[in-house]
Amino acid sequence: MEDWRTQDGTDHDPASPIVRAAEYVRMSTDHQKYSTENQAEAIRHYAAAHGIEIVRTYADAGKSGLKIDGRDALKQLIDDVQTGVADYTMVLVYDVSRWGRFQDADESAYYEYICKRSGISVEYCTEQFENDGSPVSTIVKGVKRAMAGEYSRELSVKVFAGQGRLIEKGFRQGGPAGFGLRRTLVDERGETKGILTRGEHKSIQTDRVILTPGPPEEVAIVRDIYHAFVHEGRSEQDIADDLNRRHIPTDLDRPWTRGTVHQVLINEKYAGDNVWNRQSFKLKKKRVRNDPEMWIRAAGAFDAIVERDLFEAAKAIIGARSFRLSDTEMLSALKVLLVSRGLLSGIIIDECEGMPSSSAYSSRFGSLLRAYDLVGYTPDRDYRYVAINQALRKLHPEILGQVLDGLRDMGSEVVQDVQTDRVIVNEEFSLSVVIVRCNPTPTGLLRWKIRFDTSRMPDITIVVRMDTANRAAFDYYLFPRLDLVADRLRLAEDNGLSLDAYRFDTLDLLYEIAAPVAIAEAA
Repeated sequence: MEDWRTQDGTDHDPASPIVRAAEYVRMSTDHQKYSTENQAEAIRHYAAAHGIEIVRTYADAGKSGLKIDGRDALKQLIDDVQTGVADYTMVLVYDVSRWGRFQDADESAYYEYICKRSGISVEYCTEQFENDGSPVSTIVKGVKRAMAGEYSRELSVKVFAGQGRLIEKGFRQGGPAGFGLRRTLVDERGETKGILTRGEHKSIQTDRVILTPGPPEEVAIVRDIYHAFVHEGRSEQDIADDLNRRHIPTDLDRPWTRGTVHQVLINEKYAGDNVWNRQSFKLKKKRVRNDPEMWIRAAGAFDAIVERDLFEAAKAIIGARSFRLSDTEMLSALKVLLVSRGLLSGIIIDECEGMPSSSAYSSRFGSLLRAYDLVGYTPDRDYRYVAINQALRKLHPEILGQVLDGLRDMGSEVVQDVQTDRVIVNEEFSLSVVIVRCNPTPTGLLRWKIRFDTSRMPDITIVVRMDTANRAAFDYYLFPRLDLVADRLRLAEDNGLSLDAYRFDTLDLLYEIAAPVAIAEAA
């Protein structure tokens, strides 16, 4: 009898039917051993030893395994399996971690179950267990999935610690510089390489970014703001009005408001301190606002443009208005305002001098509506949204301009229809930008209500979800026209895979996939 044993000791009868399979490879930045080429080579050795023919390759290069977002190849694999177009009966993967480092092991199991339900098995080529559904393999696989997720958690802790050390050394970890300051690029020796303008980032890993004083005229204005607030007793609104009368714009080329002046007065970077970790967004989970004791602070990291005593005086004045007031005192002030004005709203509170801000009431009592209820006021409607919508309408051209710049920087050709605000990219597809206001519920949950203009529906709608203050982008959704089944949509913080599969932290992926690719013409 002829021996069919292969070189690796695996039995395979060449007369047996060939199994058709797809291979899935993924690499983030873990290690060279996980390069897609090395994975593919190991998978092909496994296939050759087991009589398997690889007929399809799905590759996610440079993609994190924490979530399925951005992993187009895996999403395509799942879609092919579910729609029945898969022309294979097996999926080969290097190991469990390449399938994903999902923080919820059940999510990893769910995608594998989708394949199994459609009659397609998933084989892990370098694992020491057979994925045959036996109790032993199920237990081992569950442990492996947990270990894959735990690796990412440990890595996140290490990265966080590394970022914290950079903060303590005085290096900036992202975010705009702010009025009166500039982001300055330095090399590993601390030598200045130049000023980074808006939208520019460092390109060399060993380079760092620090904050330095901006133009003398801007520095003088920041000092004037502090002097007016502390020594002259002027309010934020009064200072903002004065700056606008003098036609001095903010660093974003917008008019000053009470809020923008307030931010200048409370930000420690003007006193030279480097502060980080005010908010956390680890492992693709929810953003959380951290308590001040969790902040990482490096005093005197930058050249201060405001004296320490002056900054602390401004901080004390602001603190006395809200944080040092008891609940009873805050509610008493709100009752007095209600009696004098006859109604309450976020705008009325924010415009009242000497009162804590509406955000302070919302933070202290859970929501503005809760504070209203405690003083016996039931509003017909909080008209603060009118001012927010006006601000968002003013913000729309700026965000649209950023999208256009991002596309052009990647080599795309864009044409804007000024009548409809639709943008044609490379004469191939159209897109539009929709900015959506954040609506906190009385219970503190966040909601975003989207309304699409179905009469002029573009190929892709970029939905910009604003943060709780409605001042900056929270994240982005890219909705293809074909997948929109309604003209209205309501989003929560978590919306399930059917919607959050379209969610992205940045628009970098859009810029990359839209970029034209030059194809050499055959001779």
